[in-house]
Amino acid sequence: MGTGLLVPLVLPAASWPVGRWLAPRLSPRGATQLLTFLALVFAAGSAGALAVGALAGLSLLPMVAELGDFSPATFTATVPTPVAIACCTLLIAAAVSAVRAIHGQWRWYRRVHAELDEHSREGGVVVLPGAEPVAFAIAGRGGRIAVSAGMLAALEPGERAALLQHERAHLRLRHPGYAALGVLAAALNPLVRPLTTAARFAMERWADEAAASGVGDRRVVATAVAKAALADRSRGSYALAAGGGPVPQRVRALLDTPTSPPRRRGVLTAIAVAVVLGCCAWSAGAGAQAAIALHADIEAAQQASCAAHPVLVQRSHRETAFRTARQDHRECAER
Repeated sequence: MGTGLLVPLVLPAASWPVGRWLAPRLSPRGATQLLTFLALVFAAGSAGALAVGALAGLSLLPMVAELGDFSPATFTATVPTPVAIACCTLLIAAAVSAVRAIHGQWRWYRRVHAELDEHSREGGVVVLPGAEPVAFAIAGRGGRIAVSAGMLAALEPGERAALLQHERAHLRLRHPGYAALGVLAAALNPLVRPLTTAARFAMERWADEAAASGVGDRRVVATAVAKAALADRSRGSYALAAGGGPVPQRVRALLDTPTSPPRRRGVLTAIAVAVVLGCCAWSAGAGAQAAIALHADIEAAQQASCAAHPVLVQRSHRETAFRTARQDHRECAER
């Protein structure tokens, strides 16, 4: 069970090189989907490994063993006490972090929607009064786009259209859902944060390309992105906005002429994607094997306890207690 627990805990350490090397070589759509999926698999795998390690260690406690109808002396899948304590501590920390992340997003969405409800919606866009430049898209209630009067004043008419196209693309392509999953994965395991950061940048690039396709002018979109980034300094941490992410890289990608990657680069990228997916399968498989092994060890301990103690419970000779003892013995014999 040691290797099965180790693999899901070690693989998330590869998040930084994978996100740094693979993300620029994928299309924005492919990078968003693959990196979000990888972050979720790594985070869930590590949490599952911690749960198996904690349960294996806790099974040595008499009260836990009694719940499983076996004796700690017959349980062979022992985990060192310090390791079990570490697994329990990290698992509790991951659970608390995940709950806080979910609660934080929920509160942020409620607060922003409550603020947007106070303003009128024109053409599917909530125009906020004031000179402070703000522009973002938020999921919920059919999706909403908020743009301040200050942001609209800072942009030319064509740039405004590009900005709105970008924000509409976030909602149409369901980027808030990907972003929320990324926040949850990073809360469960901070080691996958490089993957979620790269995925969030890929979402902005994906929306940039969608806006460029809708407007028909990549330079206008690049100008709108640059101006929005320079003007907007008030976004919340969960907002998807035209000025988000490493803006110079986004502007450079929009100004460059799109070209097909060389064949050799495409082959290397395909191999890298296959390796990444293989790592996902390895992590999930190793964690599943560790859980199956723990279950088999618990069943073996239960059978050994039944063989060593054929009379499981000493009860009074009252009729109800006698029936309960017979049922317990029958269940033990069937194991």
